[in-house]
Amino acid sequence: MTGRVPRVVVVGGGVGGLAAAHRLRTTLGEAADLVVLESARVLGGKLAAVELGGLRVDVGAEAFLARRPEAADRLVELGLSDDLVHPSAASSGIRAGGATHAMPPRTVMGVPADPPAVGSLLSDAGRAALAADAELGPVAWDGDDSVGALVRARLGDEVADRLVDPLLGGVYSGRADALGVRATVPALAASLDRDPSSLVAAARAALPGGTTPPGPVFGTLRTSLADLPPALAVAARAEVRLARTVTALERRDDGWRVVASGPTGTETVDADGVVLAVPAPALRRLLVDAAPDAAAAAAGIELASSAVVALALPPDTDLGRRSGVLIGSGERRPDGTPWTIKAVTVSSVKWPHLVGEHAVVVRASIGRYGEPEALQRDDAELVAAARSDLAALLDLHAEPLETVVARWGGGLPQYGVGHAARAARLEALPAGLAVAGATLHGVGVPACLATGDAAAARIAEHLASPASGLAP
Repeated sequence: MTGRVPRVVVVGGGVGGLAAAHRLRTTLGEAADLVVLESARVLGGKLAAVELGGLRVDVGAEAFLARRPEAADRLVELGLSDDLVHPSAASSGIRAGGATHAMPPRTVMGVPADPPAVGSLLSDAGRAALAADAELGPVAWDGDDSVGALVRARLGDEVADRLVDPLLGGVYSGRADALGVRATVPALAASLDRDPSSLVAAARAALPGGTTPPGPVFGTLRTSLADLPPALAVAARAEVRLARTVTALERRDDGWRVVASGPTGTETVDADGVVLAVPAPALRRLLVDAAPDAAAAAAGIELASSAVVALALPPDTDLGRRSGVLIGSGERRPDGTPWTIKAVTVSSVKWPHLVGEHAVVVRASIGRYGEPEALQRDDAELVAAARSDLAALLDLHAEPLETVVARWGGGLPQYGVGHAARAARLEALPAGLAVAGATLHGVGVPACLATGDAAAARIAEHLASPASGLAP
């Protein structure tokens, strides 16, 4: 490179943006000026924690998928692996057909690979519809479909409503009928690509193979998963500017100009490369001039909002034996009214490190795509509704010692049919620009880390090219 030190601006201080900043530092060394602009007053995005009942409790994402390597590998790289913990052996449950059942084994996001294992969740008619898959001939598969449409056509409405919808709702705050197979259940899509003869057979082929028992499904940090973003920021040695809302991205002859609104007014940062790790609406706004096709792709990605209600309960509270329960969108309480919550995590059962001397913890999740009214209540009303549901679902009546409500407006992108193509258009950007984060290839921590690394690689490649004006 020339004698000039390259500057890269990362817009967004969530895990995807900070992963990009960290990887840029490890790739470029000290010969780079890295600036992170974050609109909030804290880093972390959807990874956040609070002190509750004397415990540090995650009120955003609480865990990562341990069977993907990105998160565990990054913890080792950051020196955090000694704090890695996994859930207890307690099993989770699912509310289906008006009753709570043990989570059935051998499903792929609720699609059964072993029909007898899910039989207790279905009626006689539901079991008959599931069995009919073997007699229907090949799956009508053109490479993508909504998960709900595919499952309803092959396995019946009950499998879609009682199994698939609760699981997808727990991950995406979305509905099975609106989410695409290719983006949300990629292993199942790949199985259908290879052999579309049967949906059950495709689910069976999508399960992990081999004779070695699988390791833990999830992991987190004993101190809170919210410790990951600041660890990435420290390792990145970037200049972090908080409370900066980026309002414009302008192309220059020698790179890019980022315009932001901050506490002291408008400020500009000129850069050789820019990573955009922001939600789809912000991507659309910032790319409308620089990359119109990518902006149009971003406009096609809708968002779901949610809230987490965390309760610190007395330490002698009987929490039962389940680590949590998922609830389908069509389920009803025993009194016939809809459930407010879509899921509950019995945190102090799931995570042994969250059993405190003075409190135990339960988290309830509220909010699905297309149901804004569920969140149009104040915090006290959400807490009251969650407590009522927990009493009906888990027989939990203890008076909380402390409560907290964390709201995540537009927190989860909805991966509809054709999302993979939209993500590809978002990544086809002019030289010196890259996108990272949950908008692309997965909402979990490992996926966001992977997109951050990919964005960093794209920017580093550009900086090393003659087109950047930095190469010798």
